[in-house]
Amino acid sequence: MKLIVKVFGKISEEIGESEFMIEKSDNIASLKSEINTIYPQLKDLKFAIAVNKKLSTDSDKIPEGAEIALLPPFSGG
Repeated sequence: MKLIVKVFGKISEEIGESEFMIEKSDNIASLKSEINTIYPQLKDLKFAIAVNKKLSTDSDKIPEGAEIALLPPFSGG
């Protein structure tokens, strides 16, 4: 199954897309690895990954049909 990954800000500028499709991964760590293989220019960028609108950690599982987003660093005010 494939996932749609939405990207924002600097990440979108680097890859030239606002979203892309990727094979479903079991967890966030394997997803990051796959993303870095497809888009090596992202290896040095810091970004968070949200699953179903919640920030995730490397060990978090990715459920079927999840909404994935790559979020650049942001600051609050």
